[in-house]
Amino acid sequence: MSNRLFDEPPGPPASNAAPLAERMRPRTLDEVVGQQHLIAPGSVLREMIGRDQLVSMIFWGPPGTGKTTLARIIARETKSAFVSYSAVLSGIKEIKAVMADAETYCRATHRKTVVFIDEIHRFNKAQQDAFLPYVESGVIVLIGATTENPSFEVISALLSRAKVYVLNPLDAADVEQILEHALADGERGLGALPIECGPGVLRRLAAYANGDARIALNALEIATDLARGRKHAGTPVLTEADLESALQQRLLRYDKAGEEHYNLISALHKSMRNSDPDAALYWMARMLEGGEDPVYIARRMVRFASEDVGMADTRALQVALHATEAVRLVGLPECKLALAQAAVYLSVAPKSNALYTAYSTVEEDVHKTVAEPPPMQILNAPTRLMKDLGYGKGYQYAHNLEDKVANMQCLPDSLAGRKYYHPTDQGMERRIREILEILEQRKKRQKPD
Repeated sequence: MSNRLFDEPPGPPASNAAPLAERMRPRTLDEVVGQQHLIAPGSVLREMIGRDQLVSMIFWGPPGTGKTTLARIIARETKSAFVSYSAVLSGIKEIKAVMADAETYCRATHRKTVVFIDEIHRFNKAQQDAFLPYVESGVIVLIGATTENPSFEVISALLSRAKVYVLNPLDAADVEQILEHALADGERGLGALPIECGPGVLRRLAAYANGDARIALNALEIATDLARGRKHAGTPVLTEADLESALQQRLLRYDKAGEEHYNLISALHKSMRNSDPDAALYWMARMLEGGEDPVYIARRMVRFASEDVGMADTRALQVALHATEAVRLVGLPECKLALAQAAVYLSVAPKSNALYTAYSTVEEDVHKTVAEPPPMQILNAPTRLMKDLGYGKGYQYAHNLEDKVANMQCLPDSLAGRKYYHPTDQGMERRIREILEILEQRKKRQKPD
């Protein structure tokens, strides 16, 4: 990493030794494909650049969507000085040294420095704090790039002084356009090479790339080398077999320790809650094929069985537990079908959150009320002293009663009569509600204790 300030950010390298993705990096806003909500004529970012009235900003989006490219273009088109940081290589000492240079540069030229921080989510709090005074004074315009949710990864003081712009994944048509341009460009791309592209190859590569232009371009370059390396009677032809060799396995956009992890488990949970087995299977497969630990998915299904199905179908918890046991017994890939079976069962099971609501209310009462002892009548009296003090006095043994239930207070005095569990009319809970109503009538037939 260089700590010099540049009059202009370095442009894409002209050397053919550089990776294709780097050579094809857009140099102007008009060359950028996608993100039109930010850079189309009249859009907020283009207007800000055109007026040279930059504010600090955070670019949040998946890999390969143009975060670094936009930062470089912004610096170049506003004629700002430019310096970039890597979270891995930069410490507090380096940050303060460059900030001092930026302050000197601002006083001498009345121009700001665009400070680009790649993977800002990897900077710790002290590193992020070091930028604050210079952002506040206007010496620098900070542009951070992150694949993680900045709400959790950027300190609040810095986040409140920056505008967050969300970069969307490129759609397949955008990626295909980028690939076509790379094949046609004779200066920076592959246009000077004797190569033809088979039908549907670029479309398939665009789908494989999953919205990541960098992956698509790098795979295209490898596949092209493979095609040219084969013996040909005429012009080499790029085939789907070349793509398969270059890619080996589709690269799914999934970070099992980051934002996408929480997004996908939320999608799975809510799909099952909405009784949609197809969506549940899809989101579960996205997680499993992306490398998620199947035990984590099984654990969430166990939680779902009690939280969202509850007493409406008591077999749901058994199914979830059996799936968990299957995961631990056979592991991947065999356990995938056990998890799929559980996901479908939980999706189509009758739903009730009555148990979840009941426990949440109980939990609140436990924390907010005085911790009273149980009523005396339901306390054991193993000693003579305890009997003399009234322990167990008035206790009614339910098995000896005709209706098998006593009209006896079991909650503390301050919570007497409190109802926590309110069964719904879904599945088994309809019958449970009927049973509770019958028990209530039987209690009323008896004298109170």
